[in-house]
Amino acid sequence: MLELINYTFFTNALIATLLTAISCGIIGTYIVSRRMVFIGGGITHASFGGIGIAYYFGLNPLFGAAVFAVLSAFGINYFTYKGNIRQDSSIAIWWSLGMAIGIVFITLAPGYAPNLMSFLFGSILTVTTSDLVFMGIVTLVAILLFTLFFKLIMMIAFDEEFARTRNLPVTFFSYLLMMLSALVIVASIRVSGVILVLSLLTLPQATANLFTKSFKTIMITSIAIGLLGMIAGLMVSYYTNLPSGATIILVLTTFFGLGKLLSKIAFRQIS
Repeated sequence: MLELINYTFFTNALIATLLTAISCGIIGTYIVSRRMVFIGGGITHASFGGIGIAYYFGLNPLFGAAVFAVLSAFGINYFTYKGNIRQDSSIAIWWSLGMAIGIVFITLAPGYAPNLMSFLFGSILTVTTSDLVFMGIVTLVAILLFTLFFKLIMMIAFDEEFARTRNLPVTFFSYLLMMLSALVIVASIRVSGVILVLSLLTLPQATANLFTKSFKTIMITSIAIGLLGMIAGLMVSYYTNLPSGATIILVLTTFFGLGKLLSKIAFRQIS
């Protein structure tokens, strides 16, 4: 382990795991508490459209993914609340639209897209300094937003209608948190890819929720679980030459399985 730290690519990967664990732990707790998991899935897959467009025009794929993810997040919200379209239908529209646009533009682009697999399935060992800067900014914004407006965000997450009756800026914060969710998802694509990134927003939270019901405790615990799982997955991936994204998700799933087993044992002992 100490020998690997001497390599820049591995140091970047470790920093990426820390930033991803923090940002996904924070925003993932909000998403899970508000039962928005499949909205996150819709945004994740819709962002592939931005990757395809950016690749076609020779731009940074993550920049394209970020723009398209934010637009998709706003689109899902707008279709649901203003367009009188069921939320699951709105998610499906943006999900399929983004994937279709991405496939079309990648097909139209000349040559072969060599980095496509890393965006689909993740490649944490290829994280660049610019990727880390983007992750760092997104993580810092998430920390500041949840620190300054924690009670308001928690109120919106658990009882949106009550928050509205208190004349709180629910609509503004709903859109703001949707945008932040989209950016966190895009920032995490390098770690686990478009296909698997949703797991980073749900598995640590689901594991933490087995042992506590406190919003703040779930958030803190999921950050720790996510960080431990990603470092363990990174090590397994490095030594076995397996895809990093898939390995990380398998480790986090194992943590959930062990947590479920331990919670059952603890419940039986209490009973």
